[in-house]
Amino acid sequence: MKLLILTGMSGSGKHTAFKMLEDMGYDCVDNLPVALLRDFAQLAVKKEGTESRVAVGIDIRSGKSSIETLIDVLEEMKSDGMAYEILYLDATDEVILKRYKESRRTPPLSHGERIEETLKKERDTMKSLRMKADYVIDTSHLLTRDLREELSRIFSEKTGYQSMYITVLSFGYKYGIPTDADLVFDVRFLPNPYYVDELRNMTGNDEEIRSFVIRDAIGETFLEKLSDLISFLVPQYISEGKNQLVIAFGCTGGKHRSVTVANEIYSRLSKARDIGVRIEHRDITKGKQ
Repeated sequence: MKLLILTGMSGSGKHTAFKMLEDMGYDCVDNLPVALLRDFAQLAVKKEGTESRVAVGIDIRSGKSSIETLIDVLEEMKSDGMAYEILYLDATDEVILKRYKESRRTPPLSHGERIEETLKKERDTMKSLRMKADYVIDTSHLLTRDLREELSRIFSEKTGYQSMYITVLSFGYKYGIPTDADLVFDVRFLPNPYYVDELRNMTGNDEEIRSFVIRDAIGETFLEKLSDLISFLVPQYISEGKNQLVIAFGCTGGKHRSVTVANEIYSRLSKARDIGVRIEHRDITKGKQ
């Protein structure tokens, strides 16, 4: 099991980082009591196995005494051979103060004090944990997409994280356009096997249908141009912080042409190393076209 302890200053973006780590395949537990960390890690190893990834959030909400105790607990875990890494998120007091004012919230354990005083005490308390951190990210000037890129850069090789997960979906217009589709392509201009008696009951998963639909230069050219467009768009979406994409292809009934094109695009996307791809034929078994 790979155990990541996510900590840092209040208002530094830990909540956002937790969401990103979940997208990267981590099981996340926030605000775990320090006294339970060692037992939790042992149980997680037994339950999840060696390939699992777990992120645990521990910060000033646990209290000053708990943070001081955490240093000792981490030393005990290291002595027991329990591997872990610490990711510490930080930001300047000015930026944190601005974030709290914009959200109209106050830092944990403020007890009515001025935010500046609370942050000073918190920074003093967290100093020793920051020094032990394997990774420190200053989020003062990072956009959400910048933070995602930084986490990906640090953990992608270790987690097998894929920068985007694409669902290639075929559907029939007669059953409605998928509501979750990000990109929709109408392929009803391609030759329709429905009007060939011996092909009507087959689907786009059959080679006979594939050969019929992509039978001339128009079909091949369409696939090439479509592949180029998707190859161009995916990095742009990733740079904007998007990590999931649904690309839908529609024909009349969702049985022949859309299935064929979806299979072709899925095959091409599957060759990319930095994205995950799945395919779904939503309407392939529905009625007659």
